Amino acid sequence: MRSGRGEGTDSGPGRATRHVPSVVVGVGASRGVSVEEVLALVAGALDEAGLDAASVVELATVDTKGAEPGVVGAARRLGVPLVTRTAAELAAVAVPHPSGAVLAAVGTASVAEAAALAGGGVLLVPKRRSAARPARATCAVARRPAGGAADPGAGPETGVRHHHPHGHAHSHAH
Repeated sequence: MRSGRGEGTDSGPGRATRHVPSVVVGVGASRGVSVEEVLALVAGALDEAGLDAASVVELATVDTKGAEPGVVGAARRLGVPLVTRTAAELAAVAVPHPSGAVLAAVGTASVAEAAALAGGGVLLVPKRRSAARPARATCAVARRPAGGAADPGAGPETGVRHHHPHGHAHSHAH
């Protein structure tokens, strides 16, 4: 996974990756998930889609996981904002793989896929679980629609919080 934010392609061992600067990674996490587990999962999902890390414009999750150190740290290491939405907002998003267990635990049938798709777009990688046993993270990758807000803070959503590298959050609902 390339960590640079430049344009172009990256040739890995036998595989080229492309930079599509409009990718949102939705993340679901259990309490105590490590930054490394989240980053390894995200790297694998991006690789599956043939994308590099410079394509990611935001990490998104449910608001109750917005302060989870492993998720906050992953967003920081990726150099992108962490955007949170309420369970009710995520529950309103149609997803291909809803989960009754997630619904019972969180109040929405999807976190990773719904968070990735909440701003609209196309699902590139459906929900994946991390390789750890037990798996403590899920992620999904979506491409934001063409003409969508390039700046995650410029979207029309209300009450969306962005967590910044110094741990504070602010709302873009002005």
